[in-house]
Amino acid sequence: MNPAIVITGTGLVTPGGTDTDTTWDSVCAGKSAARRDPELDGPPVHLSCRVPGFDPAALLPTRQPWRYDRATQFLFAAAYEAIHHAGLDHRTWDASRVALVIGTAAGGIATLEAQHRKLLSTGPGALSPLTLTAYLPNMAAAHLALELGVTGPAFHTSSACASGATAIITAVLLLHTGQCDIALAGGTDAMITPLCAAAFTKMGALSTNYDEPSAASRPFDKDRDGFVLAEGAGLLVLERASHAQARRARPLAVLAGHGATSDAHHPTAPHPEGRGLRSALNQALNSSSASTGDVDHINAHGTSTRLNDQVEAGAIRDMFSHTTPSVTSVKGVLGHTMGAAGAIEAAITVTGIDRGAAPPTANFSQPDRTTAGLDIITRSPRRQAIHFALSHSLGFGGHNTVLAFARP
Repeated sequence: MNPAIVITGTGLVTPGGTDTDTTWDSVCAGKSAARRDPELDGPPVHLSCRVPGFDPAALLPTRQPWRYDRATQFLFAAAYEAIHHAGLDHRTWDASRVALVIGTAAGGIATLEAQHRKLLSTGPGALSPLTLTAYLPNMAAAHLALELGVTGPAFHTSSACASGATAIITAVLLLHTGQCDIALAGGTDAMITPLCAAAFTKMGALSTNYDEPSAASRPFDKDRDGFVLAEGAGLLVLERASHAQARRARPLAVLAGHGATSDAHHPTAPHPEGRGLRSALNQALNSSSASTGDVDHINAHGTSTRLNDQVEAGAIRDMFSHTTPSVTSVKGVLGHTMGAAGAIEAAITVTGIDRGAAPPTANFSQPDRTTAGLDIITRSPRRQAIHFALSHSLGFGGHNTVLAFARP
């Protein structure tokens, strides 16, 4: 039997705030972070959810934050919070027994776009020598390893918007096989760029509710019309329960199980019957030795796109028809943070278990036939003793990842 894995720390940098407490307060308040974005005046979309007041020079101990892409800067800040929250000190830990697993959908895409514009306008002589080390997707994990002196496994996972959750599963496997004692796992992305905004718009994935930006992201609502591009990072500190106990760390939650599947259906659309998600849900329950009746709460992927919410709601409704767990999607507040979303939402789920509450789904007011019957939390947070919760992440390419968390 595999050893129990516990979460002892969380770190968040989101459009709701630059730490876990501020982000939690924001999602509980249910006020959207979406705003008109002057930097997106060129593409045919004008909304985003940016991290407010992020000053890398003030938040990061490193002396040269300008060397890193914005996504890596977010990761550093989230990592330092998670380490402090877990009661760890990277200056004294056994760095060879620490693993870093970082998910990202696009790496340093903002750096790549900026340097490409320089190449076209000025020529190759204008390019920064740091272009590749800031852009390459693996470099977020590599830079963090350098920053923290970690010499255990350090690498990158990519499964689109499920990347952060996939990184957490990978960290669990490393802990189970004894390759590390502590794992920092999660995701980061900073894809609010002209190219990404234009490409997502061309696909019809982004909300065009420009008249009322704060109501643009409407997960599960009848009038949903797409997501709002966002940015951020989320990290969990994971340990074997015995290791956490030996150092007298307080577990916030237990990572009880997980599931990961592929739809093998379409490059962007989920399987219309949600087969991959249902299979991942069953895997997560089976690996947790749990049943649908044990699930108190679901943190849904809930992108606010018509097809995703329809398929996800159908899977939840059918699988939990006799138990009706509470359901929320924080994307109504935070927007879609892409490869960071699964990790950010895992951290919020863990926080909810620890604090005995679940945040509302912002802007949800009217269900349609596909979302009717779900116990979607609205308006205000719900005081709830959460004993067992699931967090869903779905990504382009048909990736389905489900994390199962239990109260310690």
